[in-house]
Amino acid sequence: MLPSLAPADEKLLLTFADPEASAAVGSDVAAKTLLALLANAEFHGVLPIMLRKLREIGDARLPADAALQQKLSELRDQSTLATGQSMLLQYHGDRIMKALAAKGVPARIVKGPVFARKLYRHAADRPFTDIDILVEPASIVEANAVIAGCGFELWSGEAQSQDLQEFKWLEKENTSLLIELHGNLVHDSGMRRRLSLGFRELQIIDSGEADTPAALLTIAIVHAAGGHKFHRLQLCVDVLQGVRALRSHADEDRLFEAARMSGIELELATVLNVTGRLFNAPRAVELADRIEPDLPIRLAKWLITGDTLLGVNSRDKMHSRLRRDAFRWVQRLARPKPHFA
Repeated sequence: MLPSLAPADEKLLLTFADPEASAAVGSDVAAKTLLALLANAEFHGVLPIMLRKLREIGDARLPADAALQQKLSELRDQSTLATGQSMLLQYHGDRIMKALAAKGVPARIVKGPVFARKLYRHAADRPFTDIDILVEPASIVEANAVIAGCGFELWSGEAQSQDLQEFKWLEKENTSLLIELHGNLVHDSGMRRRLSLGFRELQIIDSGEADTPAALLTIAIVHAAGGHKFHRLQLCVDVLQGVRALRSHADEDRLFEAARMSGIELELATVLNVTGRLFNAPRAVELADRIEPDLPIRLAKWLITGDTLLGVNSRDKMHSRLRRDAFRWVQRLARPKPHFA
C-alpha cells in the first residue's frame, strides 16, 4: 500500500506528474512528504517526470535529510537503467519492423516509444517496458513467425493470445525484453462488439500521414480505458499530452470522427473528463462535453473520478477497484452506436 497523501500533497503529486507544469518545492516541504510523493510517483509511472523536476529545482533546495538523499540517489540510478532499457527495446523494435517490412507485413509501433517521441518534450519523461507492434489480424501468423525468427520466444498461451489479439514475446537471451504483437488494441473480446482499434482503423484516422495527433490521442484513450482500467496516472498523462498535441479545429474534428468510427465515444468522454479534472485542463473537459452524455457516459463519468485513480493502491483501494470494475461492466453492456464512414 502506498503512503497516504493529504489533499494538498495529492495536488503536488499531480503537479509533479504534469510534464508541462512547473513544480516549486522549497526546504519547507518535509522530507517525509517528498518520500511519500516519490513512492506514489513511482507506482503511477510518473517518477521520471518528478525526478527531472527535482533535478531542475536542485538538491540544495531540498530538505537536508539523509534518507531522502539516499532514496533519490537510488531512484536516479534506476531511472538511468530504465532509459537504457528503453533504448535497447527500441533497437529490437526497429529490428523486428525491418524484418516485417522485408516480408511485406504492414505493421506499426504504437504507444511507448511513439508517445515518448511525439507527445513529450523530454522523451525520458516517458520510458517504456515493452514494444507494442500492431498488425492486421490476418497478418498475425506471419508476423509471429517473423518475431520468432528475430530470436524471441512466445511467452503467452496460444489460445488466450488469440482471444485477446495480443501475443507476448520474450527475447531468448534477455527475458527482460518484451515484444507484444497486437491484432487489435481492444483486448476484451466482450467489448470488441462495440469498439475496435486496429491497424486498418488507424490508417484511416491518419489518412495518409503518420502518427497524427488524432491517432495518438485515440490510442492513448483506448490504452487507458480499453486495455487497462485507470490503474495509474501515467495513462492520463499520455492523454493530457495528447490533448495538448491537438493543434487545430481540424485535429479535433478528426479525433471525434475517429471516436465515431472506432466506437469509443464513451471512453473518450470518460477519459478526457477525468484527465481534465485531475490536471485542471479545461480543454480536455470541453472536448469530453462535446460527446452527448447518454446514460452509460453519465454513469462512467460518475464512476471514474480523480479519487478513483489516486486511490488505486491506497487505503481506499477497494472502493477504487469496485468503481473501476463497475466501469468495465458499463463498457461491456453499452450498446454499439452506428458508425459512419
